[in-house]
Amino acid sequence: NLGRAASGLQCLYQFRSLPVRNTYTHTHTHTPLAFDLSCVSHMPSLIILDASHNELSDFFGFQPPKNLKEVNFSHNHMTKMKDLSAFSSLCKLELDYNSFSEISGLEQCCSLTHLSLAHNKISRISGLDSLPLKNLCLRGNQLETTEGLENLKCLQVLDLSKNCITSLSGLRNLHLLDSLNLESNLISEIKEATHIHDLLLLRDFNLKGNPVQDQPDYRLSVIFLLQHLTSLDQENITAEEKVSSVNKYDPPLDVVAARDHMTHLLYQLMQPQVLYDSTLASVASPYPMLVLTGPQACGKRELAHKLCQEFSEYFATGGCHTTRKPYLGEENGSDYHFVSEDDFQNMIHMGKFIQTMQYGGHRFGLSRDAIEDVAREGLACCVHMELEGVLSLKNSYFEPRYILLIPTQVEQYTRHMRMRGLYTRTQIDTAVARIKLYTNINRQRPGFFDNVIPCDDQEEAYQMLKLVVKSYLGLEEQSKDDHNDRASLDQTSTGMFHLCVFVFMHVCACDTVGAHACMSAHTQCIICLCSASCVCMLLSSHAVTDISITVSLSASEHLPEERPASALSSTSGSVTKSYLPMALDPSDSFSRNYCAMVQAQLSPQKNPAVSNLTSYEKCIW
Repeated sequence: NLGRAASGLQCLYQFRSLPVRNTYTHTHTHTPLAFDLSCVSHMPSLIILDASHNELSDFFGFQPPKNLKEVNFSHNHMTKMKDLSAFSSLCKLELDYNSFSEISGLEQCCSLTHLSLAHNKISRISGLDSLPLKNLCLRGNQLETTEGLENLKCLQVLDLSKNCITSLSGLRNLHLLDSLNLESNLISEIKEATHIHDLLLLRDFNLKGNPVQDQPDYRLSVIFLLQHLTSLDQENITAEEKVSSVNKYDPPLDVVAARDHMTHLLYQLMQPQVLYDSTLASVASPYPMLVLTGPQACGKRELAHKLCQEFSEYFATGGCHTTRKPYLGEENGSDYHFVSEDDFQNMIHMGKFIQTMQYGGHRFGLSRDAIEDVAREGLACCVHMELEGVLSLKNSYFEPRYILLIPTQVEQYTRHMRMRGLYTRTQIDTAVARIKLYTNINRQRPGFFDNVIPCDDQEEAYQMLKLVVKSYLGLEEQSKDDHNDRASLDQTSTGMFHLCVFVFMHVCACDTVGAHACMSAHTQCIICLCSASCVCMLLSSHAVTDISITVSLSASEHLPEERPASALSSTSGSVTKSYLPMALDPSDSFSRNYCAMVQAQLSPQKNPAVSNLTSYEKCIW
């Protein structure tokens, strides 16, 4: 009692509690007396009314006080709800332990945020669509479904325990839900949790006393489906449980690859240890392998076969094993080794595989024998596989070159798969979705793939693949050198040629006659000179328009100090590589003086071997 109101004629109450009252009319007879709340009509400033644990049967049998916010009618004998549109300020209503069978009359309670109807006889949820409820308790009723809660967008706490609920389909739109209690219901399938998978604010979930708890790995399954939970069945969820659930039901590719490698390594250690043909003498020189990877039907298998045919003296195909059935045109032993599931499993137990993977419901594996058959021929092994196989192979001691073949035109790639007529719509969608997986790996892990080649056009892709392989084999530099030599020979028809003179001290000699013979032929050549007179003769010759002289001394004391080296010399568009330390410029006084010193060192008086050679022998040398 807050005392009298401002007018002095009314009493102001903040809280009014009406406890249990019983009246005895006879000595031995107990007769309950219906309680009358009409007096509440004279309390216009009443805020909280607690009339619980009485024997009331009349639902709100009084005129509504305009400020009434909280009402508790729990543990009474009420059976029917009536219209409460006049109670516009009502925020909290507790009607537990009554005999209500239907929810009605609350449509106009625009301020109602807390409603409790626990332990009544309600079998269907209705009449709550327009309410701003945040807390709803329907514990201990006769509910079988959760339908009727779809529009409670503000609901945060929901208690549906001790009912007969079997499905959670009506809860999928409660995006603000924080706590959900479904204890002692009839939920038997873990998949029911998928209905609330998108409720990202849900933290507390209780399924105690449901048949679903009897399923194996129930807790990890629910934690995996609802990864944002912090408490399950009134027990806190640990970080270890969350990691274990992810690794069990949707492990990252790296975890799958690590497990695969661990499995095969264990089975291999159980077998007799032998020295393989693919084992090389040094760790620094691993067995050469080439791996083509990319999405399904990107052409990696066809390119691998074509590459091995053209570079048959370097590569051979390593055939993988698979449990899937062969497609039209595929040959056993050439494209794949097609085996049964039991045979594949037996090969795993016998330690036959280097790596295995599962894709599209089928298993694929690269066996040790496939690599050994190629290594025994002295060739490098070329294989093709999906990304999972690459991750597993990277855990082994093999160090292949990995080339990614990636489609860049998604529509063209989809059309290509559809035209082959070998894949279902689901398989095509999966393959297209994996394009992003490959690109993300390439972007997030620099250096994971050694090369990336677009494969929209198979012929262009193969030409790029050839260039990459040639660069690996060192064939590209050799072809460039041959091309440069041919280009240099073409320059001789103009009378302008480039003469590269290599001087080796104390090794060989020639005279001016031999030098003139070479120059008169107007042919570009490489001449080994030991006589400084030859060098000077060439410098003074008018037949040579551009001369690059490279000197390599056998004794370090003959090298001039602080002279810059020149690695390339060129004329008329041709480039000649110099593999020796320095070049002499005939226009430089330092070079002329150095030539004089070389002539003095190589004179017949100091080097008798020079005088013993004929002019022909000197020129040929």
